[in-house]
Amino acid sequence: MLVQVRSRDLDLIQLIDLDPKNRAALEAQPLDFEKPGLAQHYCVECAKYYETDTALQSHWRSKVHKRRCKELKQPAYTIEEAERAAGLGKEGKRATTIFRPLFSPEDAMV
Repeated sequence: MLVQVRSRDLDLIQLIDLDPKNRAALEAQPLDFEKPGLAQHYCVECAKYYETDTALQSHWRSKVHKRRCKELKQPAYTIEEAERAAGLGKEGKRATTIFRPLFSPEDAMV
């Protein structure tokens, strides 16, 4: 069974990886023999490792990378925005009304 590897979500990249301190640490990683290119050629925006520097530079010119950079320029979704989309937001809710029957049970006995 083939399993597709997921990349990092856009909100994590915006909040964590694009921070200048974290970005510098990601771009200057120590040698890691488990990762492609010994972890020396990393695209922060796409959260992807490349084998060579030429592969990384050709990736920077690709449509995939440019599209990802355009998506990262938009603000990330927040929890409040997701709740509003699900109909759980605070605005637009009706005030709760008290249910009152048209007649009381005592009136029905008469």
